[in-house]
Amino acid sequence: MAAMRALALALRAGAAALAMVAIAASAAEPTDISVKAAFLPRFARYVTWPASALPKAGGPYQLCVIGSDPFGSLLDQTAASQTVDGRKILVRRLNSASGAEECQIAFVANNRLGELNGMDGKPVLTVTDGPAGSPRGIIHFAIVGGRVRFFIDQASAQQRRLGISSRLLALALGVRR
Repeated sequence: MAAMRALALALRAGAAALAMVAIAASAAEPTDISVKAAFLPRFARYVTWPASALPKAGGPYQLCVIGSDPFGSLLDQTAASQTVDGRKILVRRLNSASGAEECQIAFVANNRLGELNGMDGKPVLTVTDGPAGSPRGIIHFAIVGGRVRFFIDQASAQQRRLGISSRLLALALGVRR
């Protein structure tokens, strides 16, 4: 009887240890959201804006999340560690595209994709990750082969007077010219 209890206790301890290893392994792998949060502030390094769309005298670049925010504090933490041309990156959250003209980058959440049309012509780098067939931003995230990848609409970027570096274009899964 004592041997059975010892065996049961050992099995429970082994199962608990395996569960801890599985949790640690899954925590070590980045999630889709964390990868997107890492990409967003870095896009600013590879885009040029017209002078009229740059931050005011030493002010920060503004990365706006329009609509529901899938990133939470993860985006704030990632942006806080980045600078572009010696300027910090400030994350702002907006309920709608109203006020987004002050943003250099705008991640447009799935619940606000209809507002992309209102941003046409404005020098704002729009980023989306909506389902296939939905409206897309200049950069559109997609999961391909289990990895976060992105497409770039260079024609739309040019209409908004944004220049996209050939280095970023080379990383894209596809480019619409």
